[in-house]
Amino acid sequence: MKTLRVAIDATPVLMRSAGVKNYLYYWFSNLRRCAAPGEELGAFPLLNDLGTLHHDASDFSAWTTYSRLAAIHLANRLGTGAVGMLAGKVDVFHASNQVHCAPPRARLTATLHDLTTRTMPELHTPGNIQADRYFAKRILLRAHGLIAVSENTRQDAIRLLGLAPERITTIHSGVPDEYFDARPTSRTRPYVLYVGTIEPRKNLGVLLDAWRQLKAGLRQQFDLVFAGPSGWSAASALDRLRAEAVYLGYIPERDLPGLIAGATAFAYPSLYEGFGFPVAQAMAARTPVVTSNTSCLPEITGGAALLIDPRSPAELASALTRLLETESLRADLSARGRQQAERYRWARCAEESLRFFRAVVGQA
Repeated sequence: MKTLRVAIDATPVLMRSAGVKNYLYYWFSNLRRCAAPGEELGAFPLLNDLGTLHHDASDFSAWTTYSRLAAIHLANRLGTGAVGMLAGKVDVFHASNQVHCAPPRARLTATLHDLTTRTMPELHTPGNIQADRYFAKRILLRAHGLIAVSENTRQDAIRLLGLAPERITTIHSGVPDEYFDARPTSRTRPYVLYVGTIEPRKNLGVLLDAWRQLKAGLRQQFDLVFAGPSGWSAASALDRLRAEAVYLGYIPERDLPGLIAGATAFAYPSLYEGFGFPVAQAMAARTPVVTSNTSCLPEITGGAALLIDPRSPAELASALTRLLETESLRADLSARGRQQAERYRWARCAEESLRFFRAVVGQA
């Protein structure tokens, strides 16, 4: 096989990030593990590895973090030649939304995570909207090939960006092995769990409203537990979480599998997702899921979850009641969810991604 050199723009690992950082960390590690002889995967800019996964901050030293971010800022100003110097000689450059151009003569690719800045701009900061539009203009519209993390995201890109369907390949993201092997963490009372960033798109007010509608006996029997870092416009949501539920704050990655596996049910009424990592992780950990009937979530759950209208507290309350009161339903969703989650092994994602890179350079 010919030598194939791929530079993966790993800039998001130097920043505070949730889903994209999660994707990059596990994807890059598995790409390296699954690469054939002669295939080289490097982390841009000048990173030997991606350190330890920590969503709330960079895991690298201050010098490494700020020197790499400064180098990217300078390269963006100077153009393709400067990006090429940082990347070295590569056949494929896989960009994030932090880099505005690709090295000369390299094939340009990128991953499409979601298009929520276009479908729901009111749920994003002006800075996020501007960054995504610039990414679309400078990278997505010029790319030789794109990965979409779900078919729903692929269809959004075709519809909203006018991209040719044949330029986009759907490759579902993955779930770390630790979730499939998770041992439940014990708490003083059984609990319903939400995991994710505290931000408007996650629609947590509806979950709290639904919880209020449950019978008093269920609310006395179960805790409603939230775990995740504070995100954009989170102040009012955090006030309610602390007053009406159990808020654990940011939970390190190593502790999440046990926490999720220990839940009686997993509730995720998000308004829109590109892939929905927490839902896939819950299914892998055999935790029955209640989630939204929107965006990619029906695709990712594949009939193995209870789906509800995320804008209806009554519908969510009814689904939670059914799940908490019916042991046989929980057992059925647990088994079917685990089976569905087998589709989302990181090794499978990496193998499909390597085939994608080979095709981009004409080696398929």
